Amino acid sequence: MIFQRKFVIAACLSLSATLSLADADRGTVVRVVSMYISPDTTSAKLGEVERGHDVAVLETSGKWVHVEAAMTQDRVLTGWIDSKGLILPSTANGDRILFGEAVDSEDQASQRHGRRDAAQDAMRLYFRITEIFPNSPLAGEALYRAADIRWQLDKPDVTTLPSSRNPRAPMHAEVNDEFMKQVMKKYPGTKWADLAAFHLIDNKLCSDWEGSVKCPEKEADAYEKYANDHPQSPALAEALYDAAYRRAALIEMYKTDNEQKKSDESRVRAMSLAQKAAQSSPGDWGARAQRLLYSIQEGIPTYGNAEP
Repeated sequence: MIFQRKFVIAACLSLSATLSLADADRGTVVRVVSMYISPDTTSAKLGEVERGHDVAVLETSGKWVHVEAAMTQDRVLTGWIDSKGLILPSTANGDRILFGEAVDSEDQASQRHGRRDAAQDAMRLYFRITEIFPNSPLAGEALYRAADIRWQLDKPDVTTLPSSRNPRAPMHAEVNDEFMKQVMKKYPGTKWADLAAFHLIDNKLCSDWEGSVKCPEKEADAYEKYANDHPQSPALAEALYDAAYRRAALIEMYKTDNEQKKSDESRVRAMSLAQKAAQSSPGDWGARAQRLLYSIQEGIPTYGNAEP
């Protein structure tokens, strides 16, 4: 999902925030819940617990629950909340409820006037599923979705850094890949691991080719390697297309450098990759690959000033 507005990640959104009571019953909330110093709405209000925050149950009293809630990475509040909206391991269909709330939050984030910080809500909710319901059939997808949102939130900030615009910079900016690697480690051999691995290619891309063949060569190699290593990936057609597009660009770039032999070789490789992409998907990437293949066959440049 592509969010239509930019969200900024603050330290308080760390997915790894933990509470002091390791053995307490852990859960989270699917709505904003007010916390009070006593189990009474007339008592002093301590704050509000947002969707997806980590909650540890200390005791209960009727509809009230005494909890510790991780408000930020470094701030934990202890108080009483209404049990409505609190999802615990014992909650029937709790994993699906959390997943549904996370999906709804993602939808809010994509809307022009959606709920503020809905993307962060979705990220936390997805992650909580993996903690509260680790054996859920939704756990793998939930962890990937949490990592995907995190990636989308981080990427705009990273790509605007000066170092990201200079491929030769000694400290080339990269998106934090910690959570994608968690997906790959916890769910190897799944499509979620395949998709997580596809994201990692972003950190190997140049922000600007600057007319040099080195960047498209390196990037094409990365996409081809991914396609070979992940033949069952949902991103296979996209990876093949991305590789084909770069090989097609090299056709003209090598000509400019008077490297006709390399240009011819790139043409052959680009056509092969585009054919594979077109055959692997009836969808958008397959159609784009078919169009790219047509351009190569007709000698229509796909890169540079001559591009249609």
